[in-house]
Amino acid sequence: MMRTADRLHSIEEYYFSKKLREVRALMAEGRPIINMGIGSPDLSPSEAVNSALQAAVTDSGAHQYQSYQGLPELREAIADFYKVRFGVSADPQSEILPLMGSKEGIMHISMAFLNAGDEVLIPNPGYPTYSSVTKLVGAVPRFYRLDASLEWFPDLEELERQDLTKVKLMWVSYPHMPSGASADMKKFELLVAFAKRNDILLVNDNPYSFVLNDAPLSILSVKGAMEVALELNSLSKTFNMAGWRVGMVLGSAQHIEAILKVKSNMDSGMFYAIQKGAIAAMNCGQEWYDSLNKVYGARRDLIFQLADQLNCTYDRNSVGLFVWARLPKGSPSSEKFIDQILYEKNIFITPGTIFGSNGEGYVRFSLCVQEEKIQEAISRF
Repeated sequence: MMRTADRLHSIEEYYFSKKLREVRALMAEGRPIINMGIGSPDLSPSEAVNSALQAAVTDSGAHQYQSYQGLPELREAIADFYKVRFGVSADPQSEILPLMGSKEGIMHISMAFLNAGDEVLIPNPGYPTYSSVTKLVGAVPRFYRLDASLEWFPDLEELERQDLTKVKLMWVSYPHMPSGASADMKKFELLVAFAKRNDILLVNDNPYSFVLNDAPLSILSVKGAMEVALELNSLSKTFNMAGWRVGMVLGSAQHIEAILKVKSNMDSGMFYAIQKGAIAAMNCGQEWYDSLNKVYGARRDLIFQLADQLNCTYDRNSVGLFVWARLPKGSPSSEKFIDQILYEKNIFITPGTIFGSNGEGYVRFSLCVQEEKIQEAISRF
């Protein structure tokens, strides 16, 4: 058998890839599993988005290779979206790059800026892909602590007491996944100033801004942020387009040019009709956001009831697509707890430990579950 590359020894298969096989096997046995684990929106995009995609399929040239930088009108739509929703001005010609989902952007950014041995500051808890991609490109993860006592924000003074000379890049995600904590402008200013002092490229991963959040913010709103910061965003959560794979990265022209060098060697452009649908999505009015949050608000209230049944505690002011809940004292480990719920109650929820060691003692509920299913889960207790 051909030996695999050494880089594979540093990572494991993505948790959900493994665990969902187990869940599907239980369902195949006839178990009535309610999946509250993964944040894959079950709602549809708006009718305008679907219509735009359908109409574009028959356009001349729709099925040819597309530009690596996306349609000019898509970049302009992203620029307008950021201006209207965040008050951020970005040049659609040089400071915006559409992506096939923001997850690929994590790889592109890492390949564009990291050499073997460079160090990367990664939140603990945080999105597991930051760490796995860092290892895949030969860089070194350095985890920084987040917890409830710090409002899930890094202790920047503590970090600056450490040797940061090898740190090249820092990942943040606000609203934070998995805790749902938000960052205000003051906190974003502190992060930007920290990055400037220490010559670190700061990347804010920002896909949850509009879900149950009355004050969406971009780190690029901070004066001078473009000098040291990039921001990833996605249409997956806000517009129910997870399977479409549409994301974006914004930053300085120099940073975007570097990312494009990587991206242009890894794909041949996004399907034309998907780009047209993405344009329609970003042109949705406020009624779209209101209707989406009405659904998620009702679901979250029910998830709170379920968490109460489990004697968990949680922050009612958190935002985003999940409820991050602390297990009661005396509970088994997070993974043992969720396995017990899975096999005794046929409910799958996510253990906090997949997001890092500071996730121990927590579980995460997804809001991508219909109300009647959440009510059924409550009834099982």
